Amino acid sequence: MLLYIHIPYCDSKCHYCSFNSYVDKFDTRKSYMFALEKQLRYELELFQVTKQSIETVFIGGGTPSTITPSLYKPIFDLLQPLLKKDAEITTEANPNSATKKWLQGMFNLGINRVSFGVQSFNRTKLKELNRVHSPQNAIQAINDAKEVGFKNLSLDLIYNYQGDTKELLKSDIDQAFKLPINHISAYELTIEGGTKFAQTPTVRQEDDELAFFVADEITKQGFSHYEISNFGTYQSRHNKGYWELKEYMGVGAGAVGFRKNIRYYPTTDIDIYIKEPLNIHEEHLTEEELLTEKLFLGLRSTIGIKEDILDELMKQRADFLVEKEKLTKDKNIYKNKNYFISDELVLYILG
Repeated sequence: MLLYIHIPYCDSKCHYCSFNSYVDKFDTRKSYMFALEKQLRYELELFQVTKQSIETVFIGGGTPSTITPSLYKPIFDLLQPLLKKDAEITTEANPNSATKKWLQGMFNLGINRVSFGVQSFNRTKLKELNRVHSPQNAIQAINDAKEVGFKNLSLDLIYNYQGDTKELLKSDIDQAFKLPINHISAYELTIEGGTKFAQTPTVRQEDDELAFFVADEITKQGFSHYEISNFGTYQSRHNKGYWELKEYMGVGAGAVGFRKNIRYYPTTDIDIYIKEPLNIHEEHLTEEELLTEKLFLGLRSTIGIKEDILDELMKQRADFLVEKEKLTKDKNIYKNKNYFISDELVLYILG
């Protein structure tokens, strides 16, 4: 069982961000966390969560570092007996708000992994993405986290923004590896509707070669490429749980939960969520939709796809891809050698 907690507050809205986040609702934070606790209690019953059964917790956003550790404490008091002894507990953080005091407070609550939204160490690029931190902020925050005692640290990078070159991206990657991290998420810029960049879609470069370049530069440093956008000597158990289609609770405005064949969507509006945290929309998935999701998630990661979930025609197509050296087959699991063509491979298998 996995748990995702959504914090919808941000100091500023990044021009590429399509996540549910607000920059003008900070006065509601205390009320929001009370509502989130109420939803969590409901979800724990719905999912029939028992002692020491939660494998991973991920606090995402928005910006989790805009909430003080004291407001998280009731949540973790509630969760404590339900967490596995070796549970992975991750929080995202922005370098400008993840002070050493905040990091210490979260560490004291039991969080054992931090994922920093860095995106770049290039000052001009950060400004154009509307990131509010400086390169030095990022370096300081990650070093502070190490000093506090966090052993598992990750950072995000973005590529294929206009003006990105191999030299700029290599500089970002080289700087990342000077820091005490064991994981990197490298995301290609995508233009989402409703974002600032949707008005200027040409800010996204069409340079497929940069994806391979970024992956090569990161793996050269000894990080394993275990999903299309994720690399590390440590592999996020929460991420892998999603790709394996494990059940997960999603609490907070704009979170998503998943159980059996149902997705659960709490309301995205903060004010409505505070009043009605149990106002949750359900989406029922068909067997075909679940199978399609397993294929897409499996082939974009080391998870792969089990032979026994495919019908005979799909197996024939998958075996043909093995013959053409596009896939490999390990016992009864098909695995992908090139994550960047995973979508095309899935569409071929589905016919």
